[in-house]
Amino acid sequence: MPRPMTITEKIFAAHAGLDEVKAGDLITAKVDVTLANDITGPVAIKEFRKIGVSKVFDKDRVMFVPDHFVPNKDIKSAEQVKMIREFAREQGLTNFFEVGRMGIEHALLPEKGLVTAGDLVIGADSHTCTYGALGAFSTGVGSTDLACAMASGETWFKVPSAIKVEFTGKLNKWVCAKDLILHLIGDIGVDGALYKTIEVGGNVIEEMDMDGRFTFCNMAIEAGAKNGIIVPDKITEEYLKNRSVRPPKFYTSDADAEYERVIRYDVSDIEPTVAFPHLPENTKPISQASGIKIDQSVIGSCTNGRLSDLKVTAEILKGRKVHPDVRLIVFPGTQKIYLDAIEKGYIQTIVEAGGAVSTPTCGPCLGGHAGILAAGERAISTTNRNFVGRMGHVDSEVYLASPAIAAASAVAGKISSPDEL
Repeated sequence: MPRPMTITEKIFAAHAGLDEVKAGDLITAKVDVTLANDITGPVAIKEFRKIGVSKVFDKDRVMFVPDHFVPNKDIKSAEQVKMIREFAREQGLTNFFEVGRMGIEHALLPEKGLVTAGDLVIGADSHTCTYGALGAFSTGVGSTDLACAMASGETWFKVPSAIKVEFTGKLNKWVCAKDLILHLIGDIGVDGALYKTIEVGGNVIEEMDMDGRFTFCNMAIEAGAKNGIIVPDKITEEYLKNRSVRPPKFYTSDADAEYERVIRYDVSDIEPTVAFPHLPENTKPISQASGIKIDQSVIGSCTNGRLSDLKVTAEILKGRKVHPDVRLIVFPGTQKIYLDAIEKGYIQTIVEAGGAVSTPTCGPCLGGHAGILAAGERAISTTNRNFVGRMGHVDSEVYLASPAIAAASAVAGKISSPDEL
């Protein structure tokens, strides 16, 4: 009989053709999907050329999503996208997503059913860990490792040890998945789960919709984790129904699987949470953050650009105006989310309140374009990182928060809870 395993270990064993694996094992595993964007893709393509093979391992499973500097902000970014566009055509890739049809990669691939439960996914982007919300193993890798997998369909891993995190109880008003992951990172630190699995559960997660689960797993990397993962359940099955391009495989963790540690939180103790500059671990409850003046509020990204995020934004902005000293920038995660938000009236509400709505792009999140901060400016953002210079000038500041807090702050002109409006 195989040893008791976590869900992550079971996915690894299946993809490595082994009966069992354990933390610390070095394995070679087959990948279901490789992913790159307009920043990492060109590097991967150059390395792929050096390998000397003429074709990728599977034209349906090698995917490129230009989403960082698009619509192209300058000549250099246009050349980068041109390079991956031409490679996609040359290879006959099924999944190259042009501007107008694309979205932010980690919102787009689940929406299209291109990643599913039980998959092993690698992407040349650190937030590839998002897909753990589906019960997949997914992680970011370097462009060179990605190039080798594009050619061979496999790569190597050291099996990570696992931390189990359980959230139980009843959420306080305005507290959502973003607050839970910020609370965890604030507790254990940005290296608290270094090269480890964060497996998250508890009744709060079991009752959480897929949008929230994606948000949580998306930021596992901000605690240093190799991957974040949630055991799939009925909510996962319902999301994947009539969506997955491949049959999903539902793995679960054995009851006596080995964890390095178990962390438990009663969510009734958790307030809406804000990460202060310049690390995601520098967290404080909203009660200790209120009143800090802001110049910009950004709502969107692969962390919080989904329909439920736009819904709560619109609910808070309804009948209100963005503060005259604040720029509110909202960018939906995909074109479908954008269209759904238009149909439901969310976009009209945001625009009428004085917000600017952008086509799906990663631009503001990484200080690339469409919302760069000047020296001395301060932003509150639903994105995932607030390092020095992350969204613009090195003398700017970024505070991370949920869409509810970011929307309320845009109206107040300072960091605020909706209850303060």
